[in-house]
Amino acid sequence: MKHRAVKRRSVVLGLGATAGVAAVGGIALSAQASGGTSTSSSSDAGSLAFDPDAYTELTTTVTDTAGAEHAVTYHFWKAITYVAKPVDATYQSLNVSVPVEIDGTAVDASNAPILFANSVGGYMPSSVADATGIGAGGMGGGMGGGAPSGAPSASASASAPGANGNTNATGGALSSNQLLALAAGYVVVEPGARGRTLKNSAGEYYGVAPAAIVDLKAAVRYVRANKGVIPGDTDRIVSAGTSAGGALSSLLGASGDSPLYAEYLEELGAADASDAIFATGAWCPITDLEHADGSYEWNWGGNALSTGKQVDQTVSKALRSQFAEYQAGLKLKGLNGFGTLNARNYDAYLVKQYLEPSATTYLAALSDTARETYLAANTFITWKNGRAGFSWADFLTHVGARKKNTPAFDAFDLSAGENNEFGKGTVISRHFTAYSLKNDTTGLTAKRLDSDIPEMLRLMNPMYFLADKPNEGRSKHWWIRLGTKDSDTSLTVSANIAAAANGLGDDVDHLYYWDQGHGANTDPGDFIAWIAKVTGHRAKAGGKAEK
Repeated sequence: MKHRAVKRRSVVLGLGATAGVAAVGGIALSAQASGGTSTSSSSDAGSLAFDPDAYTELTTTVTDTAGAEHAVTYHFWKAITYVAKPVDATYQSLNVSVPVEIDGTAVDASNAPILFANSVGGYMPSSVADATGIGAGGMGGGMGGGAPSGAPSASASASAPGANGNTNATGGALSSNQLLALAAGYVVVEPGARGRTLKNSAGEYYGVAPAAIVDLKAAVRYVRANKGVIPGDTDRIVSAGTSAGGALSSLLGASGDSPLYAEYLEELGAADASDAIFATGAWCPITDLEHADGSYEWNWGGNALSTGKQVDQTVSKALRSQFAEYQAGLKLKGLNGFGTLNARNYDAYLVKQYLEPSATTYLAALSDTARETYLAANTFITWKNGRAGFSWADFLTHVGARKKNTPAFDAFDLSAGENNEFGKGTVISRHFTAYSLKNDTTGLTAKRLDSDIPEMLRLMNPMYFLADKPNEGRSKHWWIRLGTKDSDTSLTVSANIAAAANGLGDDVDHLYYWDQGHGANTDPGDFIAWIAKVTGHRAKAGGKAEK
């Protein structure tokens, strides 16, 4: 049995049980740790067997969304390498946290749901290797493009597109999700994954597409291969992620057990097990990248940049036309009987299905005085019979400046982080749409996209598995969230995922947070309750669980 140590941490979660109550501010976290020592890695790279005794016992205090404090003792397995042939174990490892006592009562989490929470942001590398407890993992590549900690013969290129702020690199599953899940008696798995800025000593980028999704699939396979040994119900895995992490969570849910990834998983020595998950949680997913420029311009094309300058309207108009063609081809029907979604009616759909309900929830939660003050400052909103109303045009004016130039994702000068995501070998960035290649400003002479780009796009897009060729192994439960002021992406992206999943008969819980921007998560308590609902998990007296 490995050495055990006891640590104590204090964690405070800001209040925010519902989208309306905490629509401003989000979640505030603070943590302190002291004393004790941590164990070494729970598994070497050559073994895919989970060691049930290789944990450290930690104690933490979690304040839930109602303000109540909970003392949680949990077992923490650190930096388990989840593939037999890792490219870089610093990133291809995972942590496991299992509650054993909550508020002095023993907890049996052997059949509890498993929250599978990635911390990927900006398609950057994510590592849990240096984490000292739950919720302490993060992007190993760093915002400034510095070298990731502990990565032998590798670096996160400082010159990589988006490494210095061109792409919003915040993201991943907010630690509030993990902490609340632990306090609810769930098992929490936090996987690391390679990211686009990683470069080896030969100058080759080894974390570009499809590395991140392959790594997450391999991590799921590790968990499922250790069924009955690793705590938790391996048939009730619920993924979570934000931004690019939300995109990967969506993709993980949509592409379960797809044979398209088989050769990549085999190369890593992934476990011979299913990589399907039970449910998907995705916040502001940056995905459907080959159509993202068009959807962004459809949404934000008329909004000026923060400088007050309008983007090139010739480019914006051309991209909007591409979106119209794409959306028509999807033939998706809106939720609640709206009808087929297209570029002409999507604005009305968003207002009716998401935006007005979001504003209504927010305003209804305010005091009468606060509501009057807000409405006085935002006269475009009508408030009648407890419901908010407004036009799409007024909503766009309310949001204000768009965050990204045009094209937003496949930049003509190859400067976007997504260009780096589709790099290959020693080539740092590539175009992944024909339109941007045609309008390239870097001096490229190629007339066609590289031959492997179509495959990479398929491997990185959940819509391929939901709308194009529905995947039977997909997740059947979807929790999707987005801020109404999130101009890092188009509001249509998450709505299309929701519409596609709903059209397949899946359970979809999708809403927008009023006046919130990128990365918002204002109802984490509701997410934890949703996990219990969809998995059928119920805690019994005495700490046991029943299904």
